[in-house]
Amino acid sequence: MKIDMHCHTKEGSIDGKVPIDEYITLLKQKGFGGMLVTDHDSYRGYRHWKKFIKGKKHEDFLVLKGIEYDTLDAGHIIVIMPETIKLRLLELRGMPIQMLIPIVHNYGGILGPAHPCGEKYMSFMNAKAYQRNPEILKEFDFMETFNACESQEVNGKAQKIADKYGLTGTGGSDAHRQDCVGLAYTEIPDDITCESDLITEIMKGTKFECGGTNYTGTTKEKIGKVNTVLVHSFWVYNKLGGLSKAFQRNTKMKKGFVEHVQNPIRKERTNKVIKKEDKL
Repeated sequence: MKIDMHCHTKEGSIDGKVPIDEYITLLKQKGFGGMLVTDHDSYRGYRHWKKFIKGKKHEDFLVLKGIEYDTLDAGHIIVIMPETIKLRLLELRGMPIQMLIPIVHNYGGILGPAHPCGEKYMSFMNAKAYQRNPEILKEFDFMETFNACESQEVNGKAQKIADKYGLTGTGGSDAHRQDCVGLAYTEIPDDITCESDLITEIMKGTKFECGGTNYTGTTKEKIGKVNTVLVHSFWVYNKLGGLSKAFQRNTKMKKGFVEHVQNPIRKERTNKVIKKEDKL
């Protein structure tokens, strides 16, 4: 099954231009069988699908729940949680990567850098966390090795890093506009029907075929060097946003982890939490 593992919807991302219903229609027209919804610090796009679309149309299409989390010090990280977990903490951006990783793993989820060799501040390999401690790479579960909004050179670097660390590579369009939808893909086994299935395959070390076409309509392509201003503006936005969400994050975290069991998928994770919450 061919799926797009990096998708931004109008309902879930402030810069998303394509409603999820239209997004699915476009992907189906291009031969895709599914998508991983990865809105910025939000599950709103996924919730919209579940409330208004699921069971009513596109029943032959797999929609998986993900998120692109804006960390304080490691750029954008794609997070995939089991379908039974509702972790609203992930909608409060600004956690440092060393806090994000154990929380995701303790709840049975997986995570990996989006466009890891891309823009400064937004991409892990060009962020402070990597510069301070390159060994963090060993704690990721996968890495986006083909992003349609990055150059072939940048994607090539990501692939080499993934190979070096034995990380499963994924591909996603990172589409915010209609003309970018479906320009990248990841081939996954047909028997994957939910987030837990995908998590299991990645934790087993299954290698996916991924690739696509480079998108030339990105903002940085259009404005050239002026894009540096936007990059630094994002740094300010992320810092202020992270601080503004700090109180809410701390409140959520005080509610804590409730029960610890052995994780059968990843042996070194000894504190998987099985907090029972309603599905999103």
